[in-house]
Amino acid sequence: MTDRITFNELRKIKDSLPDGSMLQLANEFGLEVETVRNYFGGANYTKGKSVGMHIEPGPNGGIVELDDSAILDRAKEIIAEHSH
Repeated sequence: MTDRITFNELRKIKDSLPDGSMLQLANEFGLEVETVRNYFGGANYTKGKSVGMHIEPGPNGGIVELDDSAILDRAKEIIAEHSH
């Protein structure tokens, strides 16, 4: 399922994750930590891989289309778990 979100919203979610969440997500999805960082707008393709992210220019950093929203959905769950 393709998910659409603004780049700024995506970065806000990344910034809201508790410490250690990038490693946790990487372990849960069997990915390198840098690949997870790339999912949230990073650009380290030496250690990480591309994640099926497409950015259309526009307000709020543009619109990001994610080919697979599983990491985003899990990140939101982690934030919710730590906000209680």
